[in-house]
Amino acid sequence: MINAGELRKNTKLMIEGEPYVMLEVQFVKPGKGVAFYKCKMRNLMTGSLLERTYRSGDTFEPATLEEKKMQYLYAQGDEYYFMDVKTYDQVMLTAEAVGDATEYLIDNLEMDILFFENKAIGITLPNFVELEVTQADPWVKGDSVAGDSKPVTLQTGMVIQVPPFVEEGAIIQVDTRTRAYVTRVKK
Repeated sequence: MINAGELRKNTKLMIEGEPYVMLEVQFVKPGKGVAFYKCKMRNLMTGSLLERTYRSGDTFEPATLEEKKMQYLYAQGDEYYFMDVKTYDQVMLTAEAVGDATEYLIDNLEMDILFFENKAIGITLPNFVELEVTQADPWVKGDSVAGDSKPVTLQTGMVIQVPPFVEEGAIIQVDTRTRAYVTRVKK
């Protein structure tokens, strides 16, 4: 069991028979009365948000979730298909379950797929993904308005800021947690 005092961001727990992930946990100690925790969480099955307050003595059941290493295969409309790297079983996730991860999905990318009661419900991307730059405007030396970065378009359609020396056709490493450029990758 998990105590309310142990709640942190990304803690996964069961509420009313469904798995939730904590998005925000705020400890509040009013001048008068009992301290409590204000929590904002997301339902891992439906994606809906829930805000609740809990007291220090409240306990929760941890969510029984399983992660499997899978490989991205292809997209068909709003459906994304993945293959288990050990058993070659395929699973489908909807666009809502994949969310913003679509900006990083390239063929054969390996990631963890989250399962609840043998049903795929979400994705955990690797921290860094290597993507090709498909469009990069040339940087004009002395262009102080643009600063020391320029926008580029990556193979998935995502646009990020990179240093001026990054050119079209380059492979770069992108941090999936911050959407930030990390480094160029040697070919």
